Amino acid sequence: MIKTVDARMIAKMFLGGAKNLESKKEWINELNVFPVPDGDTGTNMTLTITAAAAEVSAITELKMDTLAKCISSGSLRGARGNSGVILSQLLRGFTKGIKDYEELDVIDLANAMQKAVETAYKAVMKPKEGTILTVAKGAALKGAELSQTVEDIEEFVKLVLEEAERVLAKTPDMLPVLKEAGVVDSGGQGLVEVLRGAYFALIGKEMDYSFAAAQKKEEVVRISAQTEAEIKFGYCTEFIIMLEKAYDEKTEFDFKAFLESIGDSIVVVSDEDIVKVHVHTNDPGLAIQRALTYGSLSRMKIDNMRLEHEEKLIKDASKIAMEQKNKAEEEKTARKEMGFISVSIGEGVGEIFKGLGVDYLIEGGQTMNPSTEDMLEAIEKVNANYVFILPNNKNIIMAANQAESLTTDKQVIVIPTKTIPQGITAMVNYIPEESAKENEARMLSEIQNVKTGQVTYAVRDTKIDDKEIHLGDIMGIGDEGILAVGPSIERTAMAMMENLVDKDSEIIGIYYGEEVSEEDAKKFGDLVAEKYQDTEVEVHYGGQPIYYYVVSVE
Repeated sequence: MIKTVDARMIAKMFLGGAKNLESKKEWINELNVFPVPDGDTGTNMTLTITAAAAEVSAITELKMDTLAKCISSGSLRGARGNSGVILSQLLRGFTKGIKDYEELDVIDLANAMQKAVETAYKAVMKPKEGTILTVAKGAALKGAELSQTVEDIEEFVKLVLEEAERVLAKTPDMLPVLKEAGVVDSGGQGLVEVLRGAYFALIGKEMDYSFAAAQKKEEVVRISAQTEAEIKFGYCTEFIIMLEKAYDEKTEFDFKAFLESIGDSIVVVSDEDIVKVHVHTNDPGLAIQRALTYGSLSRMKIDNMRLEHEEKLIKDASKIAMEQKNKAEEEKTARKEMGFISVSIGEGVGEIFKGLGVDYLIEGGQTMNPSTEDMLEAIEKVNANYVFILPNNKNIIMAANQAESLTTDKQVIVIPTKTIPQGITAMVNYIPEESAKENEARMLSEIQNVKTGQVTYAVRDTKIDDKEIHLGDIMGIGDEGILAVGPSIERTAMAMMENLVDKDSEIIGIYYGEEVSEEDAKKFGDLVAEKYQDTEVEVHYGGQPIYYYVVSVE
């Protein structure tokens, strides 16, 4: 009988959950209700939890509070997509419930599970039942019930897992769209796989528990003696300090001064719980010893720069010089009142956003949702008092909101744009002479007038919105569901337009993707203009993957 578990076992269970989820991510991706080629729930949840798993794997001295910090901070910053953000909030709540204990019994675990559910529900503006939240809640309620009668943690986790599976099986009864598509909730399935992996670890099932940040392997070539001699400090040293002691502005100033005494190319970035460090030095041990006085270390990486390929060294040096130059220019430039960040897909769409005044583009969208950390890095690079974020995808809005809550030195305003056309409309309606509050109100109002259609292909057979869909069919998807299905891109797109355009429509924007020729796009635009003669039709190169056409109707 196992009556208590310590930090070492909790870490093992967490890594087991992460590893099991990682092994099932493609299968979970296929549970997407819409049979589109961008189902990414499994990928988003995996990237979220593995960001934290890499932190956990790097802990040198396992203690419950340090473990809790790594899981919470790693998943929070690595969160991608709605499912990933919700998973990060579940983990955040759970770690709040365990951080003050050296060992946990079933009552402690049950309380932490309840804290996890409370935290996640608070993070979602309009919680919907039949999702990952429902599965988490069902597991937590079962945990609370079991904690009154069960002492064996192995039995406790096994029964909680069984209850999570039972609730997951009922999600199609709670969300008709799941039942019609013949699938369970993909986020809920992801959570079950995390719990299953944790149970496997608890009972001692053999698994590979290692996690590390992926690194590109390159051939090592010795460079010339002259180039080697020009490198004053030979070791590029990077690590993250998980803070365990007080770390104020004076402490950071003293730490930076010490690093300057032993090296150069120093970057020290800190927040409430962690400090990221980069330094070039001839004695990495001195930097590490000093850092250990502030807390434990993770993601340690030391490269001998004298053994790197000459071309790579020159290229990196040029890049660093350019970045430093850009940073210096940014610092010289007066901080402006309002700046803009936009998530973008495709070269053409990116150019459109730049032309409308967007300061920083985050490449992402359908096939790869940017993380909260990506958002935070973008916010840091925009030199403005008010920073507007345009997520342009409903699955990215929560990550943007999470980044907003973690930012303290700027006012971040998330405009909840769900599509690229909504983002473009938001920027078109920006008026520099007006205040951030006035611009926010106008953007929120104007994006409600945008209807979006997207044309892509089906990746499996299914039935949804009363439409029979087969692998390879072309689909026209609107804001609320599938509007048209057929064998032809052009015909399906025109059928979709019939559901988008009405007597009040004035402007139609067509953005053609990377797989559509300019000639075909122009032909489609002419057909639309001929049919809807009372509207203004504009055709633009979008260059987006997966979607042949993205159409806006206003």
